[in-house]
This record gives sequence, C-alpha cells and structure tokens, in this order.
Amino acid sequence: MPKMKTHRGAKKRLKKTASGKLKRMRAYKSHILTKKTKKRKRRLRKPDLVFKGEAKRLNKILPYGT
Repeated sequence: MPKMKTHRGAKKRLKKTASGKLKRMRAYKSHILTKKTKKRKRRLRKPDLVFKGEAKRLNKILPYGT
C-alpha cells in the first residue's frame, strides 16, 4: 500500500505537541484591531489546542506528524 500524503495546508497551520495533541494559532488577529481590547489581542497571540472532535478528523490528514 502506498504512503499517505500529508495535507499541506494543515501541515502549515498545525503542530503536534509531545503528548500528540494538535496546536493551532487563534483566529481574528489579522485586521480591524482598533476595536479589540488589549486583553483580547494579547490572548489571541497565544496558541491554543484544537478541539478534541476536530483533532480526530485532522489527525487523518496528518498521518506522519508535523
């Protein structure tokens, strides 16, 4: 059976943690930043873990880790 191909878009956006969870950057940090509070913008800088239900689906398109 041939090797599975990694989804290139997902590879660029996600990283696997040591425990195997998926880490992603948060959305809503690219434009219209004037109306967002400092606290909110600071929180958006930090990475977040992918929701468990989504992670199951995303692990299939990232067969060899990233």
